[in-house]
Amino acid sequence: MGNCRNYCVIMAGGIGSRFWPLSTADRPKQFIDILGIGKTLLQLTFERFNRIMPAENIFVVTSEKYKDLVISQLPQLTESQVLLEPLRRNTAPCIAYATYKILSICPTAKIVVSPSDHLILKEDLFLNEIDKGLQFAEEKEVLVTLGIQPSRPETGYGYIQVNEKMEFNQFDNLYKVKTFTEKPDRAMAQVFLDTGEFYWNSGIFVWSAPAIQHAFEKYLPDVNALFESGRKLLNTADECFFINKTYSECPNISIDYGIMEKADNVYVLTADFGWSDLGTWGSLYENHPLDLKGNAVSGSKIFLYDTEGCIVNLPADKIAVIQGLEDYIVVESQKILLICKKDDEQQIRQFVADVTLAEEKKS
Repeated sequence: MGNCRNYCVIMAGGIGSRFWPLSTADRPKQFIDILGIGKTLLQLTFERFNRIMPAENIFVVTSEKYKDLVISQLPQLTESQVLLEPLRRNTAPCIAYATYKILSICPTAKIVVSPSDHLILKEDLFLNEIDKGLQFAEEKEVLVTLGIQPSRPETGYGYIQVNEKMEFNQFDNLYKVKTFTEKPDRAMAQVFLDTGEFYWNSGIFVWSAPAIQHAFEKYLPDVNALFESGRKLLNTADECFFINKTYSECPNISIDYGIMEKADNVYVLTADFGWSDLGTWGSLYENHPLDLKGNAVSGSKIFLYDTEGCIVNLPADKIAVIQGLEDYIVVESQKILLICKKDDEQQIRQFVADVTLAEEKKS
């Protein structure tokens, strides 16, 4: 086990409720070809990292109920590379589980942690930044995150405020992190943009296994103790039993809140590699090819008249005629049809709750 081993952890446990009804609890957005290019977001994420590390070094953490989806979409993985969570406990327990799993294989591993459902348009540029992060993590005990140069006063993302520039290997975009900030309101987001000190928080991390293990010991000792106690059971027949018990005792906490906001060895590599977290229909619209009237259309039998600025996503065999709509979302999936204003898409979570409640009453 040399010290040149790089690993990747892809977090694929989310339920993607804002992309309803295309994304449902049974098949969330990371398992869908949401861009209409013949590959799911999970497959795109895997292929991106597979360019710089072997398939056997890539782990996917997901919910038990998505095991078959992951294995069918990524046949390159063995079952032992698909880490199954019995409960949703946010990103800190997910990362702790993967960290201890990798530590048992390679104690000096460098690890990239990435969500499974983000869009990255400039992959070469992105992988170059990942490589820089791995170099830095190899040399120093640091927690590195990727910060995205903001292009607008976005209220849907968390922000990272940077401090002084860090001297390392002639990198010109490495900074010490000053603060992590939650999603701002519109006025605050504009202030962030104007100062030039703030970057979007991509939720993509690079560190060594020992560095993140030490951070867990220091900042989330209760979570760390739970996973530490069963280290010997990982990669054995008892792993599943141990993880089920551990998750039932684990707090629900994000890595940002639990560690990144508290640690003093956090750095950010700033860049612009065409990133979007594809969190909303609006963000999909911005990254989808548009017709001459500015419509983002997925489906082969759709006839549009006097219709502009819409997102239309319908099954391939569905014939639809749409007339006179402007800036609407029209989506049909699994016998559910959604028609709502693009500006009001934050209400989708409420729509889902109402529909779920009505369905439960019926049954």
